[in-house]
Amino acid sequence: MEARESLLAALQSRSTATSGAHLTRVELAQACGIDPDPWQKDLLEAEDQQVILNCCRQWGKSTISAILALHQSCYTDKALSLVLAPSSRQSSETYRKVREFYNGLSDVPEVVAESSLKLELANGSRVQVLPGKEATVRGFSNPALIVVDEAARVPDELYQAVRPMLAVSGGRIILLSTPFGSRGFFWDVWANGGEDWKRVRVTGEQCPRISNEWLAKEKERIGSWWYSQEYDCTFVDSLDACFSSADILAAITNEVQPLWAL
Repeated sequence: MEARESLLAALQSRSTATSGAHLTRVELAQACGIDPDPWQKDLLEAEDQQVILNCCRQWGKSTISAILALHQSCYTDKALSLVLAPSSRQSSETYRKVREFYNGLSDVPEVVAESSLKLELANGSRVQVLPGKEATVRGFSNPALIVVDEAARVPDELYQAVRPMLAVSGGRIILLSTPFGSRGFFWDVWANGGEDWKRVRVTGEQCPRISNEWLAKEKERIGSWWYSQEYDCTFVDSLDACFSSADILAAITNEVQPLWAL
């Protein structure tokens, strides 16, 4: 009898611990000790299926990526959240934030399994953090959320490999990055993605954590080319390019018929 009562008490305790209030993404960020700035709050509140954020350095991309993935997993049963980054080091940093934020929460599902890059909760949801290699993602299916951190430096073939995962699941995809030239899928989505994408641009001057004094010194130190990319969120051509992207696009027309039909 005592063993049965102990078991019932344990189950009731577990049920209570996992049935707390459903926090919004902004409330979850605040519970994790983050006071979102207006741009972060806007991204956390967005419900768009496809979001691309063109943001300056030190905006908090990895932090917001971790909050988005953690919220999806804590409050949606059996949800797979994939967080991609260009390298294992960056993936590990994002996972560290996910685990750190989770440790500070209460009334959320308990951990049932974890590894160096995966967190699985009692509600069947997972956060899986992956490095930017196409071969590592093809075994996953039906993600509820895909977050691509530092997307401008993620290989195009990785992006093309994860896109089909959303065909059945209807999940969200969020690209976050500082520009890295007028090339690659991040630039193409920003420039040519159409109305299907919610676009947000946040420059260094708009980030409340970066002072104007720092920006002025950085511009003097690194020059206008690097500054335009790292802090002004401008897609610029490579310094060693023979022709600018604008000149190349201006030379292309559909009015001239090809000499030979393929």
